[in-house]
Amino acid sequence: MNPADPHRGQPVLAAGQPLDQAAGVLILVHGRGDSATGILGLAEVLGQPDFAYLAPQAAGNTWYPYSFLAPIEGNEPGISSGIAALGAVVESAKAAGLPYERIVVGGFSQGACLATEFVARNARRYGGVLGFSGGLIGPEGTPRDYTGSLNGTPIFLGCSDVDFHIPKERVELTAQVLERLGGKVTNRLYPGMGHTINQDEIDFGRQILESVAGQ
Repeated sequence: MNPADPHRGQPVLAAGQPLDQAAGVLILVHGRGDSATGILGLAEVLGQPDFAYLAPQAAGNTWYPYSFLAPIEGNEPGISSGIAALGAVVESAKAAGLPYERIVVGGFSQGACLATEFVARNARRYGGVLGFSGGLIGPEGTPRDYTGSLNGTPIFLGCSDVDFHIPKERVELTAQVLERLGGKVTNRLYPGMGHTINQDEIDFGRQILESVAGQ
């Protein structure tokens, strides 16, 4: 492992259809302490058999060491390395023949933070974005001067309204920023839910995948 770029060269696990035969691809980013194997369990519950599923693995099962609300420099090089690793997976799908409009980026918890930060920093029209219990990275007051346009990308953000790790205010800010970048954002805060993914979130994610598959 390269300490300056810890996630470079880590495995990317695959499930579902081969990329060159898939109607679309969902790239799933795991949370802190989880793994690519663990997050790929979502492929089965999302139930889109025509999709490919790719899950990059973080070095040490953690993309960055501290809270996503901590100063960004303290979480480097993990954040930059993770975003680069996610970008490499996106580009591998593109190289296999899937346009960005058929690439969906999603994640849970720390993985959702990395996924939403990635699409904000690399705004273009994607097939969709699924942010389960996460939000944009950095402390309050971090500049959100992202460039580019999400150009109508369907985006789902879901979180508990009392999540210990993810303040609802950060989820709301994330929705506002991604809308300003041109995303078509659905933001749902669930009263009293734990740090988990509920059936309503799964159902909405399935709708996005079905829409991509039906293009």
